[in-house]
Amino acid sequence: MGLAVGSRLGPYDIVAAIGAGGMGEVYRARDTRLGRDVAIKILPSGFPADADRLARFEREARLLAALNHPHIAAIYGVEEASGVRALVLELVEGETLAERRQRPIPVAEALTMARQIAEALEAAHERGIIHRDLKPDNVKIAPDGTVKVLDFGLAKAAVDQASDDLAETVTFQGTREGILLGTPAYMSPEQARGKPVDKRTDIWALGCVLFEMLAGQRTFTGDTISDNIAAIIEREPPWDRLPDATPPTVRRLLRRCLEKDPKRRLRDIGEARIELEDALANPAPDELVRPEPGLMTRRTAITALAGAAAGTLAMGMFSISRWHGALPRNLTRFAIAMPEGEFHRAGWGSRLAIAPDGSRIAFISSVETGAATRFYVRALDDLESKLIKDVVVGVAFFSPDGRWLGYFTPNPPSVRKMPLSGGAPVTILERNATGNAGATWADDNTIYFVSDVPGGVLSIPAAGGQPKEIVKIDTAVGERIVKYPNALPTGKALLFTVATADSESFDDARVAAFSMRTGRRKVLVEGGTHARYSPSGHLVYARNGNLLAVRFDPDRLQVTGQPVTVLEGVLMSRNTGAAAFELSASGDLVYVPGACEGGARTLFWVDRIGHAEKLPLPAKSYLHPRISPDARKLAIEIEGSNHDCYIYDFVTGVLSNITADGVSHWPLWSPDGKTIGYRSGTMGRFRLWQVPADRSQAPQQVAATGFSQSAESYSPDGRSMVYTAAALGGPSKVLVVPLQGDQKPLPLDDNKYAEGSPKFSPDGHWMAYCSSESGKPQVFVQAFPGPGTKTQVSNDGGTDPVWKRSGGELFYRNGERMMAVPVSTASAFTAGRPQELWKGHYSHGMSTSCGQPGLSSSNYDVTADGKRFLMIKDDDDQDSAMSRQIIVALGWADELNRLSKA
Repeated sequence: MGLAVGSRLGPYDIVAAIGAGGMGEVYRARDTRLGRDVAIKILPSGFPADADRLARFEREARLLAALNHPHIAAIYGVEEASGVRALVLELVEGETLAERRQRPIPVAEALTMARQIAEALEAAHERGIIHRDLKPDNVKIAPDGTVKVLDFGLAKAAVDQASDDLAETVTFQGTREGILLGTPAYMSPEQARGKPVDKRTDIWALGCVLFEMLAGQRTFTGDTISDNIAAIIEREPPWDRLPDATPPTVRRLLRRCLEKDPKRRLRDIGEARIELEDALANPAPDELVRPEPGLMTRRTAITALAGAAAGTLAMGMFSISRWHGALPRNLTRFAIAMPEGEFHRAGWGSRLAIAPDGSRIAFISSVETGAATRFYVRALDDLESKLIKDVVVGVAFFSPDGRWLGYFTPNPPSVRKMPLSGGAPVTILERNATGNAGATWADDNTIYFVSDVPGGVLSIPAAGGQPKEIVKIDTAVGERIVKYPNALPTGKALLFTVATADSESFDDARVAAFSMRTGRRKVLVEGGTHARYSPSGHLVYARNGNLLAVRFDPDRLQVTGQPVTVLEGVLMSRNTGAAAFELSASGDLVYVPGACEGGARTLFWVDRIGHAEKLPLPAKSYLHPRISPDARKLAIEIEGSNHDCYIYDFVTGVLSNITADGVSHWPLWSPDGKTIGYRSGTMGRFRLWQVPADRSQAPQQVAATGFSQSAESYSPDGRSMVYTAAALGGPSKVLVVPLQGDQKPLPLDDNKYAEGSPKFSPDGHWMAYCSSESGKPQVFVQAFPGPGTKTQVSNDGGTDPVWKRSGGELFYRNGERMMAVPVSTASAFTAGRPQELWKGHYSHGMSTSCGQPGLSSSNYDVTADGKRFLMIKDDDDQDSAMSRQIIVALGWADELNRLSKA
């Protein structure tokens, strides 16, 4: 054991050793601050030096923190002292299920425990998390009978692949594909074969655990691990060992859980929970339910719905309209899986819409292989989502009658509507109208949207016309940004989100209402974003990855009572305020499960072999660090609900702002260190600016051209600035603007491909930049001012080139690898073979609130001698801020009423 009884780890006195496993050693400890007993889990001796195991240990902390459920052991925090990293966990008293099963378990008791396990797994699956090592040893039974599922140390976000990991419990290599992760007796067949796994592997494990509780023996056994694996893959469970008292429904459930082909296995753990609840409520053998002709039973309808939502064959077809009309509108929740290779990520705006009657949803997914997005419409009585081809969408919204789907196209920027019955789209507004900050279609057939950020709320008739600004940004009271309008019933008022100069993130924003009748606005909630009205009479809004609800009168525009958290684990971003959820007029909820992307980032010095040293700065949403020419200071952007540029003094430790307008980005130093160049203005229509680094004069705009301009690099003589310019409907291009004389910008070249991240060489005769002309981003070096030699420097992809200021090397990034290329610019440009210096998970600065994914500016810098790299690390788990599923909760308004009264 790594800790001695009687020793102390931070504020925790180590009381006793509890046990050890593949992922850590566990101790009972006493919290001296709060006076309670806790469990302390640390890595085994020697493991902290293993980067992969350490990463898994840290991921366990993030996963457990995301799972707040009465049947999942809670995490209280993370402690680090004297080189020891530890999780501080809830100490669950009682025996494990492995200890309990040594005695016969009555059927009713076994089903009760299985139901609680299913509830825990259901909560995890809704957040995109699979356990992957469910077994009796990982289930604790408290003295009061409460079941707690332990050890999500092998849990893995469902978006990952099993083969990406190191084995923890057992490893097979060579003849099998991939690497196995888990405990052999409870592995699913696909897990035993080393195949990628999803939530169905937990359903298999639940079947094994329930069978074992009922039968008093393991489901699959063998003298060796190999025999055990063979039994799982080839043999059936000993069904005759189940007790006679096992209800027929539970026998059928076990067979569905233990289907070897995952395509035939039960698809949703929630269905297992329902079957277990029914078996406990109706212990007598079930009679065959014969529905009336043309009418399905509620259970069959839900089963078919879950199967349809998964995009696969189900037990039968059903009509959602018939289900609504013939059956009670009870809460029914199911998941819709994203197509292969697609996902949702916390980003700029809402990626979801739901029809007023809850019969359809629309969603936008991101594609793994680039910056592309795809647009889908899904009728909930269909088995598949319909891809809307050749249409790129920024945001979508339904008409009040559900017959039209409104949407914004980025290329060209316009507002359009699509008839859902079929037919050609209709253009409502053909102009720069991105709608990234939200849109809503009111009952009076008016569309409200925010086109520019910052910019007010605009209105336009759904039939077309000229937009009018109805909600202006009130700068006199400190307002900076308005976003996410939502029309209230009858179209008499509008909800929207307001960020102010005092808002550090959208968790600090306000929810306000605007009355169409009086023209007045009113603040309803302090501290929230993305508000929506629920027909249950609630205002529902997002904060810190949770949905909160408060009683709300839409006629009086008045909230009453205190907000209550009604849903945890909704994908959102504190920096943009976007939350991935929507409500229908019929009381249905659609949302993307996931984490809150908080933008907390830390600065690190990283040497040429990858050793990292943290800078003494608090975690903030840092972007684009730039070291001053004298190496004494750092210019950097901090994003959020406000974006500004700052200067950090390495000597004094003082961080002070260089801009204060809330819309400034991407700073860079002039060669003499006296001037800061940057971009500022409306999102997507930035302009170049310069300001003295000592702020002795007001900022001055640079006479550059291009629809949206981003500062990148000064020439060594300080007479020119190279920048990228995004054109309407076209790729970003590299241009150079003289800072003296006629100041006429000139393009670097005339090719048609996207370019970005340009940097002047130390002698000023060459330009390094990134281009997609070869089919994927590569680093090129071109003679400046040209024409002349053009050389591709990277060989298998590259972005973010940065020159060593003293000459002789060019650095760039290839994914998580930092690459170095020996170069010479003496008489002509020559480059050697790229070499990897180190590999590390540091932020690329893409998909942030101030830049879409693509050929972005370099999100790091290098000291003049090339010995140290200034990098930014995301403190948030970026994998948890993405999701591969959508959750639909039909009839959620009634559940909301129940939750708000709890």
